[in-house]
Amino acid sequence: MIILGVILLLLGWLLSISILYTIGVIILIIGIIFFVLGAVGRPVGGRRYWF
Repeated sequence: MIILGVILLLLGWLLSISILYTIGVIILIIGIIFFVLGAVGRPVGGRRYWF
């Protein structure tokens, strides 16, 4: 999710498409939150491990 957020963020910035930039920022923030929650051992979405 973090990688997808960065890709959309860069595409939105390079192509000057504000909706891609906004969606990229939102997905990036959600990905970082999920990463932090997973790193501290909390189950995310009812699952402890994502394979």
